[in-house]
Amino acid sequence: MPVDYVTIAGAVDSEIEISRSRFLTRLERVSDEAAAREVIAAARSAHPRARHHCSAFVIGPDARVQRSNDDGEPSGTAGAPMLDALVSAGLSDVVAVVTRYFGGVLLGAGGLTRAYRAAVAEAVLKASRVERVLRREVQVSAAYDVAAQIEAEARRRGYGVGEASYTERVTQQYLLAEEDCHALEALAAELSAGAAVVVPGESRYLDLRV
Repeated sequence: MPVDYVTIAGAVDSEIEISRSRFLTRLERVSDEAAAREVIAAARSAHPRARHHCSAFVIGPDARVQRSNDDGEPSGTAGAPMLDALVSAGLSDVVAVVTRYFGGVLLGAGGLTRAYRAAVAEAVLKASRVERVLRREVQVSAAYDVAAQIEAEARRRGYGVGEASYTERVTQQYLLAEEDCHALEALAAELSAGAAVVVPGESRYLDLRV
């Protein structure tokens, strides 16, 4: 069953330095795995002289797709802690790429794990979050006076109100949680004495600022 989830509003860049190694993080919102791999490739292209371009991404309302890559760092010291930072933050539809410029000091497995996780956590702190909520489009067609009453009551109840078209009647779009669809239909029928026409549409995800 589709669920609401949290992602980021837009791309974020951050940098931390540990023992003279620079860790440059690119955090970006993506819609699918192909888009995530494009972000990773772009980071690699932007920093061709860097030794490592480690990555992790989480995709889907249920965070079902999870991938990570150590890109030459010791196994488990980069991609896995980066992925853990994303999952712990409760984010999905997001990719993180950490580009490392080696500073000449070996950090050891523990040090690398902490550094890569910290690099992603720093970018996450800078990111603006949005909640992705699933809403069904419902169109209500009614006479002008009745349409105004329906809209006023819908707003009072906190329903999402979309665009409207005006001809001999008003056709108003509403964006509703699934459990509110029958309530809107009943409201329209009551206020219009059954004359309003209610047409349910498709469900889609919308962004709400967290």
